[in-house]
Amino acid sequence: MTTIYLIRHAEAEGNLYRRIHGWYNALITDNGFQQIKALEDRFRDIPVDAVYSSDLYRTMTTARAVYVPKSLPLRTDPGLREISMGSWEDLTWGEARHFHLPALELFNATSPDWSVPNGESFAQLGERMEGTVRHIAQQHLGQTVALFSHGMAIRQFLGRVKAVPPAQWHAMPHGDNTAVSCVLWDGERFTVTMELDNSHLSDSISTLARQSWWRKDSKAEDVNLWFRPINWASEREIYLKTRREAWTSTHGPDVPFDGEGFVRDAELHMSRSPWGVSLAFAGDRLTGVLQLDPQRYSGDGAGYIPFCYIVPERRGKGLGVQLIGQAVAVYRPMGRDKLRLRCAPYNSRAQQFYHTYGFTKVGDEENSRVPLEILEKYIGYDR
Repeated sequence: MTTIYLIRHAEAEGNLYRRIHGWYNALITDNGFQQIKALEDRFRDIPVDAVYSSDLYRTMTTARAVYVPKSLPLRTDPGLREISMGSWEDLTWGEARHFHLPALELFNATSPDWSVPNGESFAQLGERMEGTVRHIAQQHLGQTVALFSHGMAIRQFLGRVKAVPPAQWHAMPHGDNTAVSCVLWDGERFTVTMELDNSHLSDSISTLARQSWWRKDSKAEDVNLWFRPINWASEREIYLKTRREAWTSTHGPDVPFDGEGFVRDAELHMSRSPWGVSLAFAGDRLTGVLQLDPQRYSGDGAGYIPFCYIVPERRGKGLGVQLIGQAVAVYRPMGRDKLRLRCAPYNSRAQQFYHTYGFTKVGDEENSRVPLEILEKYIGYDR
């Protein structure tokens, strides 16, 4: 009998930034590294003969929990990848809801009719996963193997093993990040002995414990943002209003607000990138503003964020991190491996937010009208 552990990757950028990541090569979050440590503790006394993962960064990183302490090689197999999301890759879930609602509803229902251009169907995913796991099992008869894969991929594999009909795919449970399932292989068929167990995670580091989208009876609001470039001709005053509010709430009314200086910078940044200034929406409701300058700090491989703003009535709801995710989505394809921004040292709320999401102080801004610290977050792949 062959024992197969199927383990979902730790929390990754898509889970945190609320973006659609199938084959997109996302990073593990700081919370995800805590989950990996908990997973390592869980597997400390479990004998494992071989470790496989998909060839994506988030699974290969999570697999360190098992193959490093057990001194095993890591073998990668693209057959263990998540479902290919085709033209939806790296869209925000908010954008999919706003522009592709009928297709998103099919996806959320795990409908066999769901499809997107250049993507996989749920049936194709399940078939790929079963074929891959079956092939690996045959190479390790009588052994114990740990396979690191992805949420939907594991879900569809288990559905095939349990012979769940397509009409009931929507009822299959969702697994937490680093959730563990176990199947036995007798040379012909798989038998599920454990399904999506996350008992090694405390609520403080569980991803699903902090989210509500998966709870069928939840009344909590699950807010996913979408972004578009600002229409400067008609929305210039929106930009000025948000800039003024951010300035006054941070520095007080006695420090003069240089609106025209901010406008000149915004126009310069828009000339450098279509995402120089963008607006963030929850549905049709303005929720934030994000300003990007791809030139400043480019020599250091960093993408600069001059302005990151959530409207006052939406603050404290965990939405600001989605703006950071949008900055990553713009700058990473440019080859940037860092984000930089400036923050007043006495802006305690913003300082706490940025430090929570991985920014650290790397310097002080010189020749500034007000004290500003330069904060940096690493977004590269060689952590």
